[in-house]
Amino acid sequence: MKSQLSEIDESGLSNDSSGGGSATIEVTVDDLSSPEVQALVAAHLADMHAVSPRENVHAMAIEGLQRPDVTFWSARIQGQLCGCGALKVLSDTAGEIKSMRTHPEFLRRGVAQAILDEIIRAAMARSYIHLFLETGSGEAFEAAQALYLRNGFERTEAFGVYVVTEFNVFMVKALR
Repeated sequence: MKSQLSEIDESGLSNDSSGGGSATIEVTVDDLSSPEVQALVAAHLADMHAVSPRENVHAMAIEGLQRPDVTFWSARIQGQLCGCGALKVLSDTAGEIKSMRTHPEFLRRGVAQAILDEIIRAAMARSYIHLFLETGSGEAFEAAQALYLRNGFERTEAFGVYVVTEFNVFMVKALR
């Protein structure tokens, strides 16, 4: 799936580096075999350990993301890896968003939105009724929470194997 990307800065002028007015974000299913994808996932996991209590890090390592019940996507702009995200099967009617990450060089350029859009499309194609996620609290997670809230997610109770702590935030989006 491709999304058009054109960032407008505070002056109202295009801040797109592609030179063509807009760049395309290409979000595709990925097998996690490339070193650059593995490095992005490793960086995500390391950052989660840096900003989260150890018992509250629920980010998945490569092996977990390669399980058959997980679909993993990478996002690229002009061939450059700019982000990733995954959808884990919870049941026949529900899925969980995992490992959403934008490469630091591509922040605030629509990458997370493009990945989230693709995950939501996949969940709807699977006829899921609910899409869940668990994220952290605090400043490091404010942008992620804002993205999910803008996209119709609401806070909910813990789900699956998660345990409520003051650090966790649980969200759900009804898909029908």
